[in-house]
Amino acid sequence: MSINCAAVDRLIDSMSFTQKVGQLNQRLLGWKSVERNAAGRLVASDELKQEIDRWGGLGTLYGLLRADPWSGQHWGNGIRPEERTEAIAVVQQTVLERGAHGIGVLLSEEAPHGHQALGGTVLPTNLGLGATFDPQGVQEAEAAVAAELAASGIHIALVSGLDIARDPRWGRCEECFGEDPLMAARMCEAIVTGMQGEHRSKVGHGGVAVVLKHLAAQGEAVGGRNGQSAVLGPHDLHEIHLPPVAAGVRAGALGFMAAYNDIDSVPCCANPWLLKDYLRDQLGFDGIVMADGLAVDRLEDMAGSIPAAGRAALLAGVDVSLWDEGFTRLEEYADDEQVVAAVDTALRRVLEVKAMFGLLPEDGADTAAIAMPSADAIAQATADGREQAKRMAREAITLINDGQSAATLDDIRSVIADAQAGPVIVAGPFADDFGCFLGDYTAPLPADEQSSVYRQLVARLGEDRVLLAAKPSDAPADQWARASTVVFVCGSTSERSYDSEFDDNGAAKAVTEYGATCGEGVDLSDIRLPWRQDDMLGEVAALTTAPIVSVAVCGRAHVLTDVLERSAVTIWAGYAGQYGPQAVADVLVDGADMSGRLPVTLPAYPAAIPVRYNDRQSAAHVYKDAAEPILRGFGYGAGSLAAVTFSEMHADTQSHPGEVLVQVTAHADDHGAAGAVNLFAHVSGGRRIPRLAMLVDSVYMDLNAGERRDIAFHVPCDHLREVGDGQVQVTCTLDGDSTHTVTATLPGEY
Repeated sequence: MSINCAAVDRLIDSMSFTQKVGQLNQRLLGWKSVERNAAGRLVASDELKQEIDRWGGLGTLYGLLRADPWSGQHWGNGIRPEERTEAIAVVQQTVLERGAHGIGVLLSEEAPHGHQALGGTVLPTNLGLGATFDPQGVQEAEAAVAAELAASGIHIALVSGLDIARDPRWGRCEECFGEDPLMAARMCEAIVTGMQGEHRSKVGHGGVAVVLKHLAAQGEAVGGRNGQSAVLGPHDLHEIHLPPVAAGVRAGALGFMAAYNDIDSVPCCANPWLLKDYLRDQLGFDGIVMADGLAVDRLEDMAGSIPAAGRAALLAGVDVSLWDEGFTRLEEYADDEQVVAAVDTALRRVLEVKAMFGLLPEDGADTAAIAMPSADAIAQATADGREQAKRMAREAITLINDGQSAATLDDIRSVIADAQAGPVIVAGPFADDFGCFLGDYTAPLPADEQSSVYRQLVARLGEDRVLLAAKPSDAPADQWARASTVVFVCGSTSERSYDSEFDDNGAAKAVTEYGATCGEGVDLSDIRLPWRQDDMLGEVAALTTAPIVSVAVCGRAHVLTDVLERSAVTIWAGYAGQYGPQAVADVLVDGADMSGRLPVTLPAYPAAIPVRYNDRQSAAHVYKDAAEPILRGFGYGAGSLAAVTFSEMHADTQSHPGEVLVQVTAHADDHGAAGAVNLFAHVSGGRRIPRLAMLVDSVYMDLNAGERRDIAFHVPCDHLREVGDGQVQVTCTLDGDSTHTVTATLPGEY
């Protein structure tokens, strides 16, 4: 829908200062805006009515459909999929009836890896999606999520993507696409294009507006402590943390969320350089900036008071609040010319987004004519989302160890397929667990949609063949002796229970002994597998001579050294989403290929961190007690592409001005292959210490059996050049394989 600028101007002119401030607020928790009457029907709550009356309207409403332990919404009391239309209608009609200008409310929902609502699609978390190295696949998956949101009457999706996993102690690593800025940038572009369409073509037409989070450098927080200081210079800020931001702007993102952390002491939500000079002036961003939940109020110590905190955030460039009181106190600055001007600027941006969704009254109309959700469209979009979730779960599965002992994965598959072989024992704390695959920010799924690795193997091999032993003592010694294969499901979980304790922003506050070990608020000082799982695996190995397949379900780069040493095969599954257990069974029973690659570096020791592939100095042979601190490197994957051979690699610096063209020929074996082929570069000759390596291009390919294909990597020179003059030598390596390396020299000018 086109924006009628004159109509927006008239609306702004007709509003009181209080009404303007109200349009910038997102204070009310959406699930508190409706309640059930005696007949069980949804009606507007008094809290919703009071909020509308206070401001003469409502700007943005957060989380109307959200369901999870923090909100307290579940299948017994939350808004079910078939009730979405009713809930949306109640809220929008109440806002139009009680508001002063006939303006509808923007509805925002959490969608970090699918819609966080009852019945919503659950994709793999970003760390799992990052393992696919498949931006096109992510774009298609996010388009399906956006279709579900739009069909449900939602306008804004709050989507993680900007954060870079720089320290595995940070509990929110699962929300990162990995440790690499180029892949994160491509995934952010995929999110925006998938959800908003090319050039925002789907916004208001089957798509939603994306608010990318979190801006910026949250993954750099000292010690992996959530929301704390990021201490880094401007060069690393631009090179590591801002590429996804620039990519989001290029793709047309309509929103960014300012993060909790500060950058060299300046809080992100009160940083005019970040939110104005860089985001708007340098990148040309024209959408809205939203604060993270209660982040504005956290400025109180800096600003001196809650009202001053609201003023500081507004003047720095925040347009929309989230749950805080600071923006509600902007009324106290009605005589402050700076605040008045900034309120009008922010209001215009909010109203322009509302116009895209038909939330403003048309010329001559008293109220907006808001289209209501369609139950059929919701059902179709949800079904499409489920198919995308299945596909992405399969792509996320990563083989990181094969044939450690005499048995290979193919050998183990043959044994599993042999009905006359001994039992398959599924062991480990997550053997019969579903929630471990889902990640944080996930709504509860109905019981009939829940599964586990154990249940999936039972469904395919039969109850008589598959035994469950969450603890070694759960199976008798004779069964361990007879076992043909052991599948050990280990890792971590972000699943919260409904009796968990939370901070006021929804982060985990207290974690029980066997509670969440990852997610927001669960930063860890020890990144070994929790609950003494290494010891448990040792006990299992002592009980059986059967080959062990370990399945690591992880939301961060846990230390898996003992797991690899004791397992014939190790599969890394990230948090693969609701179809993660099926994807694991597909690999073990159906022989499915694994195209995944590690999106983070796996450390070999718990204290030899952080370690990243693109550090400037190697950590090898630095620690006298941990000479080789890396267990598996970024981009490692021993799956379907392992059998692809490459030849005829060469570099061309002449044909395409401003870039290096690297070409190589790929040849698939008799089975074909799918997955990402990555090109890394090492740059020397500049004025800075070069990074050990940089991912400079990645091509996702799908080769038929026996197919030969030429692959071209296009590497912009400005991505390689660390200084603006002098010759730069670039060594390009294919997936870290020193047998496929070319060197090129860039001239001083190009």
